Amino acid sequence: MVDAVASQLADPDTAPLGPRTASSHRQHLAYGPPGIALLHIERAATGLGPWQRAHDWLAAVSRQPFTSGPDSHPFYGAPAFAHALACAADHLPGAYQRALNTMDRQVAVDAGHRLDAAHLRIDGGRLPELAEFDAIRGLTGYGAYLLRRDPGSPSMRAVLDYCVRLTEPITRHGETLPGWWTETGPSGSPDDDRFPGGHANSGMAHGIGGVLALLARAAPNGTVADGHHAALRTILAWLDRWQEETGRGPAWPYWITRSELRTGRLAPSAPRRPSWCYGTAGLARAQQLAALALGDTGRQIDAENALVAALTDPDQLKATTDNGLCHGFAGLAHVAARTADDAHPSTVGQLRAAIPALLAAVHPPGTDPELTATALIQDEEQGPGLLDGAAGTALAILAPSTAAPPRTAWDTCLLIA
Repeated sequence: MVDAVASQLADPDTAPLGPRTASSHRQHLAYGPPGIALLHIERAATGLGPWQRAHDWLAAVSRQPFTSGPDSHPFYGAPAFAHALACAADHLPGAYQRALNTMDRQVAVDAGHRLDAAHLRIDGGRLPELAEFDAIRGLTGYGAYLLRRDPGSPSMRAVLDYCVRLTEPITRHGETLPGWWTETGPSGSPDDDRFPGGHANSGMAHGIGGVLALLARAAPNGTVADGHHAALRTILAWLDRWQEETGRGPAWPYWITRSELRTGRLAPSAPRRPSWCYGTAGLARAQQLAALALGDTGRQIDAENALVAALTDPDQLKATTDNGLCHGFAGLAHVAARTADDAHPSTVGQLRAAIPALLAAVHPPGTDPELTATALIQDEEQGPGLLDGAAGTALAILAPSTAAPPRTAWDTCLLIA
């Protein structure tokens, strides 16, 4: 199926992209050509496809100028293209270096401006917006790129310093809130009906889970800030506080509302999908990485067992209704494989044993791969892109189906690697 998706998306000039991908999302890593380029880059790096396809997609994306500055973010504009370009350059020494150096400088400058604004906000005692710190639009996403490209740089250290500061509590109207509390709903817009008083977001894509993963990934490289380990423990303590039992194992809520914070109790809810972006899969991986950074074997095993429980819980799997990378079965398979790569001997077998069923959900045995690929690419909602669409689905199942980790760093933007 991966081959079929790659074949149908071989040529950017003839691929069935749809108007949204070809125009408004041209610069978007989640929906547009940069994410599709990642599929061809990974396949070329593993010897499964030609480098020419990867180059053609990168060239197609760069035919027009890129957005940078305040209108860009890690998944849009120059930073998004830089991620794809860097994945290719890692395997093609000397290629793309001039363009990449230019983009590296721009990413560092843009991150610096955002850091200045964030520290002014904290100094003023104001609460953050999700886009200030999250993995998709914010400083956690910038940190993921900088950690890969220049982990010892002042820019990387400055992002980590900010992440540590983000974990410090804020007092508002006599009430103590976690430093990542936002006054909006999860969409980033005010939502007084569903989220009066705002919320604390737990997710990997838009919440404190991504910050936890970034701090955890940085620590083993010796890239640490003052208070780094204390910040890890602060986030872990928050997740411990709001951990709930499903009857199969622990799970974590997508967010905490103001009323839940005040009562100390979670509102009743139906089982939720254990996805990368929100829920137990992404948070289990983040906690495993944090445990490895802290040398806490007990917590590591607990996190891995939580993921096993989520991936084998019929109720949570029933809540998973699509195949994509962001919140579908392909994403679960990829998170499981990445977690298994670092797992304790006592849990690695259970993690790997959960993967075949997830792959079968994406592409049931006996299903025609060409038809499956066509259906994925032509889906009006998901389309051919990375986060929800065909390219991301193909990328996410490639490593689990071969039992080998990715050759490129394509998934570092997700903070699971």
